[in-house]
Amino acid sequence: MGSFLKEHRGQYLGSGGREGHIVDTSPVGTPRFSPTLLLKTRGRRSGDPYIVPLTYGMWGKEWVVVASKGGAPEHPAWYLNLRSRSECEMQIATQVFRCSWREALGEERHRVRSYMAGLYVPFAEYARKVTGRVIPVIMLLPVEEIAA
Repeated sequence: MGSFLKEHRGQYLGSGGREGHIVDTSPVGTPRFSPTLLLKTRGRRSGDPYIVPLTYGMWGKEWVVVASKGGAPEHPAWYLNLRSRSECEMQIATQVFRCSWREALGEERHRVRSYMAGLYVPFAEYARKVTGRVIPVIMLLPVEEIAA
């Protein structure tokens, strides 16, 4: 995880979510602010907790994140960890939720990916440059609010 993401995650966690929910993404190439959530997964082999900040959107009653890894040829570790379990946790500002998740497929994936590219322009570029994998679009559904 790069220094920008580590600092952002530290600010988000250190403030209990009062800071870091909306982040200036210009240091990573976009001249705008983005809403971010913290996704907590467990290592697929270790079981250790991992927390990563991700830009999100809303689609109906679900939160959407994109496993783009900046257009890298391999999936991000958080996505591989997510696939090994049926639930995860997410924090949005000061609220933390246990969530179920699913991967958008087919026409729904296309529509949601287009929506997300409108929220965060680099997603479209990542999709153009990646080869050898389909960038997963993940739908998160809160099951219950939990303590931070």
